[in-house]
Amino acid sequence: MTTLPSALRCDLGSAFRFDTLDHTDLQVSDGGLTEKGLHRLSDGALVESVLMHFPARVGHRERHTVCISSQAGCAVGCPFCATGELGFTRDLETAEIVDQVRHAARRLAGEGKRLTNVVLMGMGEPLLNLERVVEAVTALSDSERFALGARHITVSTSGVVPGIRRLTALGPQFTLAISLHAARDPLRDVLVPLNRRWPVAELVDAAREHARTTGRRISYEVTLIEGINDTDTDAQAMAELLRGDLCHVNLIPMNPVAHTSWRASPEPTIERFAARLRTAGIPVTIRRSRGQEIGAACGQLAAEHAGEPSPAVVARRRDLLLRRSAAALRGERSIEPPPAAILGVGA
Repeated sequence: MTTLPSALRCDLGSAFRFDTLDHTDLQVSDGGLTEKGLHRLSDGALVESVLMHFPARVGHRERHTVCISSQAGCAVGCPFCATGELGFTRDLETAEIVDQVRHAARRLAGEGKRLTNVVLMGMGEPLLNLERVVEAVTALSDSERFALGARHITVSTSGVVPGIRRLTALGPQFTLAISLHAARDPLRDVLVPLNRRWPVAELVDAAREHARTTGRRISYEVTLIEGINDTDTDAQAMAELLRGDLCHVNLIPMNPVAHTSWRASPEPTIERFAARLRTAGIPVTIRRSRGQEIGAACGQLAAEHAGEPSPAVVARRRDLLLRRSAAALRGERSIEPPPAAILGVGA
């Protein structure tokens, strides 16, 4: 704004900013198809976003999808998620959520391309920051602002049932994705600790009501871990739980995480799991992990920046996880309380 006096320009520069992302480290993998951004916010908090490119193929148009964060860190504490190593820092402001999308859109615009999809599956639990998430996705879908169709926006949750009910009451056309991971309560208690507050049957009931009200199918995300949740018993339990529902299941091999010795399920096991669901009439897609060499799984870059946990801490975490998962596989429910961050969330 060169027509303004330099002193006024200086004052404006110190009082206003055009972007809440102070600095971004960008890493690229998969031959340029995956771009991960580690964003530093004004208070030094770190969040991540991932821009994924999907070339056009028969029956499918070219897509450019950005996965964004809703919180710095996460309080839910799923043991297979790298963000869980960081703990919880704070909720993101509406602008901090939207600016991750703007950052990706600017990069695409430089190549003459346009962002097609936004998914809130990055760091944090979106429905524990519901007000700001709703404000952000409203801005993104507003024809006078970002003008991205609501059906091209996915909001995920690991199972905050009151948040799902509030979304249902609002009646948006955004896609609801639920991180399911297990259909049996003892195992899901371990994999998704807030299951201790809202068990899987209550969660799926809320999802069914959302699908009935909005007419939109539910997307269930299932990270498959070798020998933990990929058995025929687990596949059958999931088939029985979701049979007849308006839903779609995405099966995702686990990305490695420092504090666990768990590994991704082998491809034949994943195919067998998918076949069991398809036999029950449930649509299934097997997702392939992308960007592993740049830590593209949620929280991996931020965890690396924070420093590796000490060997003693890793050993304690692994031992605790081994004991908890062994008990779950025996069918024993956890007696531990749910994460403290959700205890005050409405019933």
